[in-house]
Amino acid sequence: MGNRQLETLVFDNTYARLPAAFYAKLNPTPFSSPPYLVSFNPTAAALIDLEPGEAKRPEFAGVFGGGMLAPGMDPLAMLYAGHQFGVYVPQLGDGRAILLGEAINGRGERWDLHLKGAGITPFSRDGDGRAVLRSTIREYLCSEAMHALGIPTTRALCIVGSDDKVYREQIETGATLLRMSPSHVRFGTFEIFYYRKQHDLLKVLADSVIDGHFAHLREASDKYARFFAEVVERTATLIARWQAVGWAHGVMNTDNMSIIGLTLDYGPFGFMDDYDAGFICNHSDHNGRYAYNQQPYIGLWNLSCLAQALLPLAEKEALKTGLDAYMPQYEREYRALMRAKLGLTQERGDDDELIRDFLSLLQESHADYTIVFRELGTFASAPGAKDERVREHFLNRDRFDEWAFRYQNRLQSEQSRDDERRCAMNGVNPKYVLRNYLAQIAIEKARQKDYAEIDRLLTLLQNPYAERSDMEGYAAAPPNWGKHLSVSCSS
Repeated sequence: MGNRQLETLVFDNTYARLPAAFYAKLNPTPFSSPPYLVSFNPTAAALIDLEPGEAKRPEFAGVFGGGMLAPGMDPLAMLYAGHQFGVYVPQLGDGRAILLGEAINGRGERWDLHLKGAGITPFSRDGDGRAVLRSTIREYLCSEAMHALGIPTTRALCIVGSDDKVYREQIETGATLLRMSPSHVRFGTFEIFYYRKQHDLLKVLADSVIDGHFAHLREASDKYARFFAEVVERTATLIARWQAVGWAHGVMNTDNMSIIGLTLDYGPFGFMDDYDAGFICNHSDHNGRYAYNQQPYIGLWNLSCLAQALLPLAEKEALKTGLDAYMPQYEREYRALMRAKLGLTQERGDDDELIRDFLSLLQESHADYTIVFRELGTFASAPGAKDERVREHFLNRDRFDEWAFRYQNRLQSEQSRDDERRCAMNGVNPKYVLRNYLAQIAIEKARQKDYAEIDRLLTLLQNPYAERSDMEGYAAAPPNWGKHLSVSCSS
């Protein structure tokens, strides 16, 4: 384990063995200038048993910069469609990414090695097929941060940079990101074969996904309906975890929804600073379709699109039953997560009211979501305690005192011990999240070819609950310039 070289990685490319209608086979397009390593993630390398020292070889930047292939890779661009901002787009696909192959580790686990920024493919439309250093840094850091927060996500092995010029809102340098996932199949992968009326290929796809990721359903007579029900459950759980940590995806199109329930396609994402239920992290989302408080409902809407696509394979009523389970599952998961964030150990009828009123206080005071929940761990449950450290975050102190009185009573009724509760709350309320301004600082330094801040943030975000006196500045609220950074789909 953990000692494989690039030449000895083990590949078994099941997606490449599907019918040709599922993809276009092609190699990545090399950069015109020499590629170089920007950052390497040993934790992700361990998932495919890759020896960390391999990152120092020039061949490493060659392979993951798109200039060469490792033995066993069978590269292809995946085909899919999707609903984008509620409108069906009949053909999308990997327009700037190529699936290099499926690596298998010594435990038999499979990982897609998906190279973002790999160049033009038949699905690029009018795009250049490239990613920029800015966007790769954001995804690299956030996917690893999300994993450390216990949120299902794709992973990231490395960033490879170049001096090639790429135009977005401005001239930037091109880069590649090696993204890893057990699967890159999306809701939109099912949609394209449904709308093309290629129901035979729809069945091939469903059988392939079930065989690889829902193997316990292989022999079930109603396997497609049960498969959908499990996708519903995973998606509901995923979005509840986004909500609990205060994170917005920004572009929840059906082509950005993972069929195995992972956070997929990091673009204009954002962790909230000041709590705002209507937080919109994508400046292109003019109507707020993908605002933070809309995410649970968009998850349901996207699943209804997937249910539509599965109609040729499963009974309508069975799919409807699966879909109906979404909101109850989401609410159960969200309540449980929020109770844990409040340090509550018992489920009670007034939970929703206690949670809702606290969030209302945060909204009214423009209080920092991450900081206040972390400091709530210091709350004293003794009668009459004023908890000034928490109280100072709120504008309406009287209203906070009213809530605090109810909260104290609840903690006392649960016989909560302050020291034990604080320890538990510090295990679910992160000290550090990838605020947009922190990512921007790393990006600005990287543009000067100083990559140390990327590695520093990566290490920090992989341990988001730890107290580190030398890193206190990274837990602070953003400066004024960092509060309203504009983030777009090209991010």
